[in-house]
Amino acid sequence: MGWIFLTVLLVGVSFLGYRYPLVDFCVTGQTRSQKPNFVIILADDMGWGDLGANWAEAKDTANLDKMAAEGMRFVDFHAAASTCSPSRASLLTGRLGLRNGVTHNFAVTSVGGLPLNETTLAEVLQRAGYATGMIGKWHLGHHGSYHPNFRGFDYYFGIPYSHDMGCTDTPGYNLPPCPACPKFERPSRALERDCYTDVALPLYENLHIVEQPVNLSSLAQKYAEKAAQFIQHASASRRPFLLYVALAHMHVPLSRMQPLPDPQGRGPYSASLQEMDSLVGQIKDTVDHTAKGNTLLWFTGDNGPWAQKCELAGSVGPFTGLWQTHQGGSPAKQTTWEGGHRVPALAYWPGRVPTNVTSTALLSMLDIFPTVVTLAGASLPQARRFDGLDVSEVLFGRSQMGHRTLFHPNSGAAGVYGALQTLRLEHYKAFYITGGAKACDGSVGPEQQQELPLIFNVEEDVAESVPLARGSAEYQSVLPRVREALAGVLQDIAADNVSRADYTRDPSVAPCCNHQRSTCRCQAMKQTLSSTGRDSRI
Repeated sequence: MGWIFLTVLLVGVSFLGYRYPLVDFCVTGQTRSQKPNFVIILADDMGWGDLGANWAEAKDTANLDKMAAEGMRFVDFHAAASTCSPSRASLLTGRLGLRNGVTHNFAVTSVGGLPLNETTLAEVLQRAGYATGMIGKWHLGHHGSYHPNFRGFDYYFGIPYSHDMGCTDTPGYNLPPCPACPKFERPSRALERDCYTDVALPLYENLHIVEQPVNLSSLAQKYAEKAAQFIQHASASRRPFLLYVALAHMHVPLSRMQPLPDPQGRGPYSASLQEMDSLVGQIKDTVDHTAKGNTLLWFTGDNGPWAQKCELAGSVGPFTGLWQTHQGGSPAKQTTWEGGHRVPALAYWPGRVPTNVTSTALLSMLDIFPTVVTLAGASLPQARRFDGLDVSEVLFGRSQMGHRTLFHPNSGAAGVYGALQTLRLEHYKAFYITGGAKACDGSVGPEQQQELPLIFNVEEDVAESVPLARGSAEYQSVLPRVREALAGVLQDIAADNVSRADYTRDPSVAPCCNHQRSTCRCQAMKQTLSSTGRDSRI
């Protein structure tokens, strides 16, 4: 453990203070140039149809709709996977899970995380002179060197995984409803099978747990304040910056807020969506007031809505996966149906990204990495291949050329984690394996191998309701190209420098600031940590 302590110590002494900003904003000759800034905002479990600019039935995203009118909206934009950790790993590496090693979610007790030989976007920009900050959900490993502060982020404030992966005193709305953290004795693990009750949800600032359990009711405002502080400090220093904000919204539990006046009687999801929209609006306002002309703001989602949460889940819009729903189960989060990975996406950069433009280019979260690296004037890591494209020309309105082919990895609903058995080829989509996730009614669609793939024309059949007839001329024309594309990517991955994530679990690595108190409560330890500079166990 000595090497971990030494690393923590070295990081600690390089920071300017404990509370904030903990980032060296000193200006050097190399960073005075007007390199662009980047703010990447990632929503959690937000449906394509939750964005009003996408779907007329949605009424809760006034700030995001305004951003769409002032920038570019992408209607054929896709998450790199349909669950949390793989999607985030691909965003930060530009590589699919079969390359970067992250094929499914990490746990509270996970020893590992995003493999250490993978290079993150933050590390690339940090080496190029950028100040780098991350606020929100990490979910790529919290133990030892997997922590965000060791993966290229100068500053971190947030929860190390999903905010349902620990109890709180403000449990919010969930299905099933989860109890508050026990105050004294630990309950039986079997008491609430779908709820965490043994360890409270931790809130980190850099390497320190500053609150456990975190107060979810005030978390959104804390994120807004920390984001504003980071942007303002970096802008004042004239140092270019990367800020990655991974929101808790719209993942359950939805926070219990003061009820909003709502004559239409909309419920907690609507209120939470409005809260998220307000948070994004606050971040955009900070950018506009401090670095408007030189900052690209990119908003998107990590995967589709979690349908098994019923009225606490979002809308897939028209991407209803009817073929699968007829078999049973949900065609949203965890699946390779459009509702699982087609997500809302916006880009905003006054003077560079044209206003009120809708792009139909086939794009992916994988594209963020190479695009940002190019715009920053940095270089891609060597000795590895990337699945994303530099889509600067699309951003600036000079092209509608995106991907010809996208690959959608299995994310838990069917098949082996990370396997590429669903692919998009132009406006066709082919499934070699089908299956649904758990639906609101409790049904789960059966996993079915398709020896000859189901192929849909998603331009004409957005609901993926009726596959092309296998004997038709259209099917026979598309099938060889599908086979060639799939064989090509698998051959490319086999020849690549691929990583393997460590999914080992050990209860001793669960974040805990005070083992002497039930569920690791630590509010009383804040002053002690601040005054001594000691780190909590990571």
